[in-house]
Amino acid sequence: MEKKKNYSVEIIRYNIATDQQKNFEQAYTNAARYLQSSPYCLGYKVIHGKEEPNHYIVVIHWTSMEEHLNGFRKSADFMPFLNLVRPYYNNIEEMKHYDTTAIEWEKE
Repeated sequence: MEKKKNYSVEIIRYNIATDQQKNFEQAYTNAARYLQSSPYCLGYKVIHGKEEPNHYIVVIHWTSMEEHLNGFRKSADFMPFLNLVRPYYNNIEEMKHYDTTAIEWEKE
C-alpha cells in the first residue's frame, strides 16, 4: 500500500456467526474488485478474530474521509460493492473513520 500523509482509515467491526463466515469472506472477496478499481481506496484487509472467532475487522484505507463519502459512495462502484456486503450490515458493531498518527513501525 502506498503510504500517503493524512489518509483516512475506516474500521468496520463485524460479529459473524460461524455458519455465515464462509459466505461473509466470499462476499468481501467478491466486493474487493470494486475497492481495487476505486481511485479513492488505497488498500484494505479483512482480519479474523482468534480469541473471539465470531469477530471480523475490515480495515479500508481511503485517500480521505471526504473522498470516501463523497467520491466512492457516489461512484458507479459503490452500489455493486454495497449489494455484496449488505447481507452483513446488521452484524456491524462499529463503522468509523480514523486518522493516522506518526506513531507506527513495521519490520521490513
